[in-house]
Amino acid sequence: MSKITFSFATYQRPFVTPLVTHHGTWEVRSGIIIRIADDEGRVGWGEIAPLSWFGSETLAQAIAFCQEIEKKSLTEAVIKEIPSHLTACQFGFECALEDLYHHPTVAEDSLDYSYLLPAGKEALRACQQERRTTFKWKIGVKPLEEELEIFTQLVPLLQGAKVRLDANGGLSLAKAIAWLKIADETGVVEFLEQPLPPAQFQEMLELSREYQTAIALDESVATLTQLEACYHNQWRGIYVIKPAIAGSPQKLRRLCRELKLDLVFSSVFESKIGRQAVLNLARELGTQRALGFSINHWFKEI
Repeated sequence: MSKITFSFATYQRPFVTPLVTHHGTWEVRSGIIIRIADDEGRVGWGEIAPLSWFGSETLAQAIAFCQEIEKKSLTEAVIKEIPSHLTACQFGFECALEDLYHHPTVAEDSLDYSYLLPAGKEALRACQQERRTTFKWKIGVKPLEEELEIFTQLVPLLQGAKVRLDANGGLSLAKAIAWLKIADETGVVEFLEQPLPPAQFQEMLELSREYQTAIALDESVATLTQLEACYHNQWRGIYVIKPAIAGSPQKLRRLCRELKLDLVFSSVFESKIGRQAVLNLARELGTQRALGFSINHWFKEI
């Protein structure tokens, strides 16, 4: 095989408005762009976009790994042997290798996207300004009564669109039941995303059988190891997959094809390099659900 050279650079992308979730407030997206090239002049690009509070390695760990790679010869074997706890690195390096030889691209306007609304009352204004078939709204950020009131105002503004309610694992069982009841009553909720923490898997499994509104796992399936565990524990509902932090894209392909999962592909606010790699995967693997990638409006620079 031809020799591979490697270089990397870190980046920071500030949000226009800080993203507020149950996990906290996020002001700047930081990550790593990697470049590999062979002695025939071909170049491949990849992105490492860690999200440590979601289950991946930290940015510092990813940088340390890249620095280690700089000191040694990079080969396909080295890329395939990246440790399993470095899930964002696995994704970034494997995608760069694929890009080196194939340069796959998908036209973004050929795919359907859900639009991420801001938390709280700002969602009402944003929903009126956008005409989409699918929206996503973060809940579990403000008191339950306040969010339920906002939701009742949001329902007529949807005008036939569906909304995904994303709790980021921040609800109690009682609050999750309250949301599922109003979701069943209104019929506008596509799914309730990760209502309870991953440790309460059994409770979510039971809720998925008791209510009409679907429940989707997100934090519970952040990595491919977690995804396999949930499947073997009988989860047959929706899986929200964030490929950029899930691990090896090759393994993701195999799992999705073997298990025939109900998938939603979702962003971790990566740059256009990581975004293109994930969209390529989404088109290749196929899904009937809108992709969680209408998020560029959250950044000062695209």
